[in-house]
Amino acid sequence: MALKRSPLAPRRFPAMPEVAGVRVATAACGIKYKGRTDLCLIAFDAGSTIAGVLTRSKTASAPVEWCRAQLPRGRVRAIVVNSGNANAFTGKAGSASVDRIVAATARRLGCRLGDVFVASTGVIGEALPDGLVVDGLAGLADGLQPAQWKAAADAIMTTDTFPKGASRLTEIGGKPVTLCGIAKGSGMIAPDMATMLAFVATDARLPAGVLQSLLKKSADRSFNSITVDGDTSTSDTLMLAASGKAKHPKIETASDSRLASFKAALDGLLCDLAQQVVRDGEGASKFVTITVTGAASPNAARRIGLAIGNSPLVKTAIAGEDPNWGRVVMAVGKSGERADRDRLAIRIGGVAVAEAGEVVPGYDEAPVGAHMKGSEIDIHVDVGIGRGKARVWTCDLTHGYISINADYRS
Repeated sequence: MALKRSPLAPRRFPAMPEVAGVRVATAACGIKYKGRTDLCLIAFDAGSTIAGVLTRSKTASAPVEWCRAQLPRGRVRAIVVNSGNANAFTGKAGSASVDRIVAATARRLGCRLGDVFVASTGVIGEALPDGLVVDGLAGLADGLQPAQWKAAADAIMTTDTFPKGASRLTEIGGKPVTLCGIAKGSGMIAPDMATMLAFVATDARLPAGVLQSLLKKSADRSFNSITVDGDTSTSDTLMLAASGKAKHPKIETASDSRLASFKAALDGLLCDLAQQVVRDGEGASKFVTITVTGAASPNAARRIGLAIGNSPLVKTAIAGEDPNWGRVVMAVGKSGERADRDRLAIRIGGVAVAEAGEVVPGYDEAPVGAHMKGSEIDIHVDVGIGRGKARVWTCDLTHGYISINADYRS
């Protein structure tokens, strides 16, 4: 299924540097797609640490369950990712496939089974032809090279129309540190931890516990603040691995003040990747930023924002360039969070639409309608309760979403 590149896509894949202690290789195995790569191996030097957040779906895939079991050890030598098949809802056969892939990778790299992490994305409910993956791994260990980020991003795509990557240069204790990340995602996006698949590598020298604390908070501000269609995947996986090659001072706690710049860089990188996922939303033509203020708490603000972003009525109004702000009012009301109807205020494109629970006197719809014709839509809602605020990102809902998903398995 050939898909037209999203009109919201960045102009090009970013230039991304090498991360010391990290190498990448890809292969075309023919799992589902013909004439393109569908297998990625990211290898890490001995001593590397890892953290992750995984889907809370009750029908999680076999790779997710494997990663969940290995993460407490906090050590990594390899991440193996295939596209075209999610290896989800595949029973004991799915777990056996994971075991074979992990064993083959561990043999190639000479590491423990528990140091190998796996992720799969694609069709749910079909057996993974893991023999193709194992055969593909045979040449990958010899082909590992640094900084092959675009090749890795290409290999993990499914209905994505462009590869997604981002990097940041920062410091810890005055010493340079690099972060590079890739992601995939286009549909089935309503994260309940992270979203789809995303992998970030850094040369920072950080314990797994510190990584985990940083990643969880950063995921909430990024991947857990996006939605395309309200559906949480069986395969959602976000991992952050650190090779330990940077020469910064020893860090033992996530509260260390010397991590301030690193935290900001990690937040920026994950927000960049998460927003790229929304910009590649299936059939999307408009990127929507929803800011909620005046909520009972930041979490309440985020839930209100997601209620707006997940509303089919709001999303189709945006697609139709209709400034129907009453649909925003509806979405706030159904969110389940506290809101003061008579203090509710709405701004669209910076234009005051409603204040004190009613339309503003002399409201002129023309400038709001003009804003709705653009590709970048901004909605600001104050619910008049407290000081909680949050920002979420979504896209519009067009007929293209129906076409892509109706033909997904063909």
